[in-house]
Amino acid sequence: MKFWQKLSHLILKNRALLIGLVLLSTAYMGYRASQIRLSYELARILPVEDANYQLYEEFKARYGEDGNVMVIGIETDRMFTRELFNDWYALGMEVKQIDGIKQVLSNANLFDLVRNDSLNRFDFKPLVTGLPTSQAEVDSIKAHLDRLPFYEGFVISEDGRAHLMAVTFDQKKLNSKSRITMAHEIRDKALAFGEKNKLDVHLSGMPYIRTEFMSKVSREMGLFMILAFVVTAIILLAFFRSIVVALASAFVVGLGVVWSLGLISVFGFQITLLSGLIPPLLIVIGIPNSIFLINRYQQEFAQSGDQQGALALSIEKSSETTFWANVTTAIGFGVFYLTGSALLTEFGLVASLSVMITFAISIIMIPLLFSLLPTPTARQMGHLEAPRINAFLALIGQMVRTHRPIIYGLVAIVTAISIYGITKITAIGYVVDDLPQKDPVYADLKFFEEHFKGVLPFEVSIDTGRPGGVLDPRTLTKIRVMQKEFASYSEITRPLSVVEAIKFFYQAYRGGDPRYFNVPGALELNKLAGYAATFKGKENSFGNFMDSTRQYTRVSFQIADVGTKRITELYSELQPRIDTIFNYDASMGQWKPAEDRVDARITGNSVVFTKGNDYLQKNLVESTILAIVLISVIMGLLFGNLRMIAIAIIPSTVPLIVTAGLMGFFDIHLKPSTILIFSIAFGLSSDGTIYFLTKYKDELRSGGSIADAVARTIQSSGISMFYTAMILFAGFSIFGASTFQGTIVLGILVSITLLMGMASNLILLPAFLMSLDKRIQRTQAKKEELKLKVQ
Repeated sequence: MKFWQKLSHLILKNRALLIGLVLLSTAYMGYRASQIRLSYELARILPVEDANYQLYEEFKARYGEDGNVMVIGIETDRMFTRELFNDWYALGMEVKQIDGIKQVLSNANLFDLVRNDSLNRFDFKPLVTGLPTSQAEVDSIKAHLDRLPFYEGFVISEDGRAHLMAVTFDQKKLNSKSRITMAHEIRDKALAFGEKNKLDVHLSGMPYIRTEFMSKVSREMGLFMILAFVVTAIILLAFFRSIVVALASAFVVGLGVVWSLGLISVFGFQITLLSGLIPPLLIVIGIPNSIFLINRYQQEFAQSGDQQGALALSIEKSSETTFWANVTTAIGFGVFYLTGSALLTEFGLVASLSVMITFAISIIMIPLLFSLLPTPTARQMGHLEAPRINAFLALIGQMVRTHRPIIYGLVAIVTAISIYGITKITAIGYVVDDLPQKDPVYADLKFFEEHFKGVLPFEVSIDTGRPGGVLDPRTLTKIRVMQKEFASYSEITRPLSVVEAIKFFYQAYRGGDPRYFNVPGALELNKLAGYAATFKGKENSFGNFMDSTRQYTRVSFQIADVGTKRITELYSELQPRIDTIFNYDASMGQWKPAEDRVDARITGNSVVFTKGNDYLQKNLVESTILAIVLISVIMGLLFGNLRMIAIAIIPSTVPLIVTAGLMGFFDIHLKPSTILIFSIAFGLSSDGTIYFLTKYKDELRSGGSIADAVARTIQSSGISMFYTAMILFAGFSIFGASTFQGTIVLGILVSITLLMGMASNLILLPAFLMSLDKRIQRTQAKKEELKLKVQ
């Protein structure tokens, strides 16, 4: 007895046991799913062994998260009127009282430095000690602020119209669920301030951007699950004309969804932008299992009238095909596990396992559920006739028999045009490019870029190689030279660094005269060092720019969301200049020995995002190729010869080429969210190929020519393939309701690819098989002709 026959008997003989096991295990996974959490950390894209990742982790361990500042911005020429200034001051005080807020910085709570000769230190003196009681007091504060170049461009824009409040989150709260409450409480207070003073308030910064992203992910995951269930149920109802079929199918894939969420919790993962797509994807992908099983069951029942026999045959004859189809889908997801990126590894592992678990649940529960239900009525089985679809399939069969040269010509033309389109694809990603331009998060980020150049961290991490090396006059000079290099780039803000702090201290040392806001000479620097009590590690406001040993320091810039391509260019231009500044001995005309070099490297949130984006593009292309290779191996195992592998792979590959061409023509950038399309779509398109070729092999065994077997396969498998394609097309189209541009594009392009995949599998694949038949006939004719000549 064949394996699939044994499986069929096993399932139907142990009905109660298997239903109980499935429901109990799903209940446990449901409990684990209830413990699932959202991820509020920066997506871990780079592998842990990557040098850029290690540098960034060391940077965060030394100085804390660089993306922990949320900013509030307004544009007004009334800031220094007493009423508005007092409200701005009060807003800062209210925000500072929120649990988890470490510091608030704005023009209403800045400090000045005052030289204290008696204690050999500098004292920090607040510019504002309480609510000003008169306009003259506010004017005095403004006049004092105008004499402090240290703050220029940070809290007030260069034109003096835009004003910024920087809110620093406590590190422990930043990556916890409470960050949502904190960010929304800050937002509500800021908006109330804006409403009271009739001003537009803008909010940005990495904590706020990531919080809004994950809030949207959480909302959309629920929305997509509902839409996926509704859309697939409506289509099933339209096709099968049975509420029971729709509910049974929805129930089975619902069990698979619970397992997918439970797996995320079991593995200790959290919901990310990608893993949040798994549940709705699984609903869409899992439904075809039900379609093929139910279709086969109804076909067998229509012939025999025996419910148990029909169920047994539906398991036996559908299991192998659906198993291999699910394997190819799982491979499409599973290859992401091999990228080395935590973000994609988690997505690939959970998605691929969920696909196979949903298949197992379907193959058990669909037959068992229908064994408990009444036999299908003639009306419910009326879709098997489907006169319009059958007429459409007959037309396809006629085209394949008589117009193959036209089919090949059209495919060649479309493929050539698509290859040209591929040459137009650009690889670029932005931190917020997945949001539409009308989204407040996107619009507010552009406000800060316009007035303050940007809010994305762009850091230089410096290891001088020896304790005390940071305050060495030679090191300070080199940092100052480096800052001048950065100043020539319009995308980059003024820096915050030890050098800027020393300039501030020196101004205070010289009585507060802004003319002395510069780095002093060696003699003056030695005098300034006498006030070293102010420089003790992290005990002062500048401590997070220099460690306690004074060996390590950072230079913090902010940058606009200029895209990964431009950041790569900046990195490529600036890093060599940094190396030259710190490690090239111009007087000797040579590089310093390795032991004397300063390790100064660019890092930060925006750089890691860019490096991660580049890494993903490279690895996802490799993953797509790997998926094609692995699925080709499976095709080889199933169909046994190289010619059949080519016949099977080409119809699944052509839609990918066309989709890539569309991306080029419509200027859809290549980035992580769009590269995902190809592996997923190829895995799903291959399902149709396997369904068709498996049925074709059965028909070929029944006798007749290849042409006859192809014609019968188009008619018998075409309906299920059509239903499946329609459900997958509609199911992926629901992602068009997303607020994330990447998700919208993913849904639209995968839908188009799958629709083209169905057409390719119903037209191009049979055409190849017909051509194979013609070639075999010619070979046989030549053999007969040769045989006659010999005789």
